Amino acid sequence: MDHFHLRDGELYAEDVPLARIADEVGTPVYVYSRATFERHARVFREGLAGVGPAHFAFAVKANPNLAVLRVMQREGFGADVVSGGELARALAAGMAPGDIVFSGVGKQARELIQGLDAGIGQFNIESEEEGEELSAIAAARGLRAPSALRVNPDIDAGTHDKISTGKADNKFGVPIGRAAEIYARLSALPGLEMRGLATHIGSQLSDLAPLERAFEKLGALIAALRAAGLTVSHADLGGGLGVPYRQGDVMPSPAEYGAMVARVTRGWDVTLMFEPGRVIAGNAGVLLTRVVRVKQGVHDPFVIVDAAMNDLARPALYGAWHDFEAVRPSNRRMTANIVGPICETGDTFAMGRDIEGVEPGDLAIFRTAGAYGATMASSYNSRGFVAEVMVDGDKFAVVADRILPEAIAGAERVPDWLD
Repeated sequence: MDHFHLRDGELYAEDVPLARIADEVGTPVYVYSRATFERHARVFREGLAGVGPAHFAFAVKANPNLAVLRVMQREGFGADVVSGGELARALAAGMAPGDIVFSGVGKQARELIQGLDAGIGQFNIESEEEGEELSAIAAARGLRAPSALRVNPDIDAGTHDKISTGKADNKFGVPIGRAAEIYARLSALPGLEMRGLATHIGSQLSDLAPLERAFEKLGALIAALRAAGLTVSHADLGGGLGVPYRQGDVMPSPAEYGAMVARVTRGWDVTLMFEPGRVIAGNAGVLLTRVVRVKQGVHDPFVIVDAAMNDLARPALYGAWHDFEAVRPSNRRMTANIVGPICETGDTFAMGRDIEGVEPGDLAIFRTAGAYGATMASSYNSRGFVAEVMVDGDKFAVVADRILPEAIAGAERVPDWLD
């Protein structure tokens, strides 16, 4: 459920008409619903209520907007970060350092130091080499870094190849066949407090079976490590639950996920850690756009909108589907190709899509844009960066300014030797 709905023939975000946001802020613009973020956060926690001790960390990469992170902090979530920049954002949003988990395969020394100095709760170590580097840095500073070893279980998540992270040839984690020996070696190093394991096999999962197989492998590894006299007090199960991008999509609910986790992890005697992102943020946001013109095509007309692949990259990157809806439905249908203004054929949101009839100047939305939307934006074609708005009941605020092309150009310099 989300809080974007029709009222008197017009789309609203909570109690704010989207047309009002377009008039006051311009388009394209991301619009987030605070109530939807809060509801999804609570439903996720409730779904996991039966698993015992648990820690929840919002995957900042899904939507790093500071206002969004503040909402998640107020809902009791920590942060799963994958860069020093995301770590700084989580702290700026008020998240407790001890509730922050630092993941990612390419943490640089300065980022490891940043995490140590902040006193974060856990480093998810992605390789033996990273563990050795973190050990040396922490020991030199007289610290012990609480750490988990990320394990690659060689499980195909059944999702898009570009968001699959748990197969043997993916770059994430250490091979499960070598995990026990690596965990033992890292546990003996100074500066590290090895306290558990982590795994994450992919994003936008529509089936719980791959997750269950991965967790079963993790459980067997926990038992083997303990049998060898090693400490395992935490197990980070990552995120990955999918969301419905189109009507008719059926995805596992947090309650169904929680029931599976409770069954598989029974007897583990650990604090379970979860890193939801898309499942909370996806349907909490839309991309509001305006139709520039409708151009006759050979087969179907082209509906050209002012949003583009630099604003919402998922269709161009993954061939992803986003429902397209008119803000003021016309009660007529048309089959059209929905495209943006960028000079790339890939700047296409849909081909041959059955949509509500629209005309130049009409407003429309791309749904399910609250995750991996603005965070993946670029300034390609010198278009600048899209604005972001958060709605709270009958009011809204701009939570990220539109960055105009001239501001981006103002940060560039022509060297003297080109004068």
